[in-house]
Amino acid sequence: MTGAERREVLLARIKNSEKPVPGKLLAAEFEVSRQVIVQDIALIRAAGYDIISTNRGYILAGPSTAARTFKVCHTDGQLEEELYSIVDLGGCVKNVMVNHKVYGHLEAPLNITSRRKAAEFIEDIRSGKSSPLKNITSDYHYHVVEADSAETLDMIEEMLDQKGFLVKKT
Repeated sequence: MTGAERREVLLARIKNSEKPVPGKLLAAEFEVSRQVIVQDIALIRAAGYDIISTNRGYILAGPSTAARTFKVCHTDGQLEEELYSIVDLGGCVKNVMVNHKVYGHLEAPLNITSRRKAAEFIEDIRSGKSSPLKNITSDYHYHVVEADSAETLDMIEEMLDQKGFLVKKT
């Protein structure tokens, strides 16, 4: 079993448990050290899951979400298509970020969770109140997208790639 597979099973085990799951029990179950479980939990948390460590074991707090940062590039005319496509697949566009050679890292919260919120944002842009942040970096920008699972984020990533918006990692 790979580390990624173990973390997937580990997360499911914690999600489906009605009581805290002890790290010692998980280490024995997966035949790894307790330290490996601690590292796995840290990676699962970094993926957006709110796992709490208690004196009796691990529990998942509240509804679980996963997050991923996507580097994208598109024109102003494709902005609506990008946002609608993400929210239609169940994603929430948390922010927009650019890395400008002079101004450095710039970021703005968006929290776009629906077509209605996307339409309001697009209308604000079209009304001339402002222009998209991506325009200062030749249309290249980043979004942190949250969803209910890594599988949903995989679908969003695939869709962004199919539409030609996703910038490939080099």
